Amino acid sequence: MNSNLTKLQPYPFERLRRLFAEVSPNENLRPISLSIGEPKHATPEFIKRALTDHLGGLASYPATAGLPALRAAIAAWLDRRYALDAVDPDTQVLPVNGSREALFAIAQTVVDPQQGDAVVICPNPFYQIYEGAALLAGATPYYVHQQRDHAFALDLDAVPESVWRRVQLLYTCSPGNPTGRVMSFDEWQRVFALSDRWGFVVVADECYSELYLDESNPPLGALEAAHRLGRRDFPRLIVVSSLSKRSNAPGMRSGFAAGDAGLMRNFLLFRTYHGSAMNPAVQAASEAAWRDERHVVENRALYRVKFEAALPMLGTPLETALPDGGFYFWIRTPIPDTEFAQALYRDYNVAVLPGSFLAREARGVNPGRNHIRVALVAPHEECIEGIDRIRRFAEKI
Repeated sequence: MNSNLTKLQPYPFERLRRLFAEVSPNENLRPISLSIGEPKHATPEFIKRALTDHLGGLASYPATAGLPALRAAIAAWLDRRYALDAVDPDTQVLPVNGSREALFAIAQTVVDPQQGDAVVICPNPFYQIYEGAALLAGATPYYVHQQRDHAFALDLDAVPESVWRRVQLLYTCSPGNPTGRVMSFDEWQRVFALSDRWGFVVVADECYSELYLDESNPPLGALEAAHRLGRRDFPRLIVVSSLSKRSNAPGMRSGFAAGDAGLMRNFLLFRTYHGSAMNPAVQAASEAAWRDERHVVENRALYRVKFEAALPMLGTPLETALPDGGFYFWIRTPIPDTEFAQALYRDYNVAVLPGSFLAREARGVNPGRNHIRVALVAPHEECIEGIDRIRRFAEKI
């Protein structure tokens, strides 16, 4: 048995299930779940039609590299979205089975535990796949805090040189889960400078990149920042994105990785042995999705209306703000987050995720403590009713 499996921690939703098992919810109120970041808006009909129209592809083994048409659609989308010159669909793009698969597999590709005590930097709080990928690659996660008093920026200055010397991989998430913060150009410049100095790979998780509130100000992407800095070949950089949030198609498990051609070549080699080729029908539906923007604009509008209605309802003693991107409120609670979530579930039948479940205690700090993550993924009326219950509960504390 792989001994590294013993290092894995329970997933946040397993911890939530255990927390809620200790109480019974208020049966006089319908249950409302705002805990899981699973999109609930309808999958566009044209994507479903493209999927069913290409079921004949199930008769063939798919290539791990994906169909040329899909790679071309992704490359064209990247060029349009981030004003890039010409992403090469043959060497710089690879379809993947959702961002989770890629975020995990990339660590297995780039981490070399034989070079010493390898370190993988994870933002804290974070998506737990980063940690699990690091551990199963034989590396040690190093948690870099993102705290409210530093505007949720990665505190890279707090990383000692002795750690930087061992870093082989750094994960970023922008817009952030759960904070919703978008990394600035200056921050990307700093990350790339550190990568140049110490030689580590940067993996940018951008699965929330197409969910933002200001249509005139889309989030800056890692490839875009690199391009502006003259890093046209994206050295030591891989970006991962997905159709799950952008196109409300989480069940398709469809996304892409793009960036440094040398890294992508090795990543393709790993995935060839890993057996991760994408279903041909899903590839056809994915191509259709990446070539269309109208449904994405409509999707953002649904979230914008929910955020605009919900924010005025969240005042003292809670503390939050509109996110730069994503579909979460990251709310500071007046009592410990686990107590808040458990009592809210018991008294008002609303499920939210304790922030401490999304972070790790490191150097005496758990930056998720006394926060909850609230996902505005349910239908509008259900989200607003849930927010109203949270408000009423908080006012009684």
